[in-house]
Amino acid sequence: MRAKITYFVTAAVLVFYFVLVGSRGVLLLRHGTPLTIAFGVAVLVLPVIGVWFLWKNTQFVTRANALAAELDAEGGLPVDELVRTPSGRVDRDSADAVFARRREETEDSPDDWRCWFRLAVAYQDARDTPRARKAMQRAIALHGAAQPSRAGRDAAKAAGTRPSGG
Repeated sequence: MRAKITYFVTAAVLVFYFVLVGSRGVLLLRHGTPLTIAFGVAVLVLPVIGVWFLWKNTQFVTRANALAAELDAEGGLPVDELVRTPSGRVDRDSADAVFARRREETEDSPDDWRCWFRLAVAYQDARDTPRARKAMQRAIALHGAAQPSRAGRDAAKAAGTRPSGG
């Protein structure tokens, strides 16, 4: 719950910042000189990029949380079996051992989103955030591909049959 609160507070602060920067960009545009118009356009690009980035991250987190909830309902969430130091940090050797097992599972079942999800968790535990994110993106993509499309579900519902897949 603490992570959600932190995320929403950070997002709210960013939105406030985007509005503030955007208003300054508009003021620069209204000034009307070629230099202030150029600066105004440059300043307005920053909030647009920021809003896009915030939106993509929010989608990613929402989808990853949905996968975690589904995996939890199936009883397939990875168990925390990591050895920790007295300060609470994950022992590197322990994380590497779990990662090796997760990598083997994923190599054995490369089209299973559950394996990719667990691999993403193992990457995160091993403090390899870029690869953790890529593995989670792969899990999200595989999960989406395994689910029947909305059109397929609607057609199956109209026909009185159950859609295949997922």
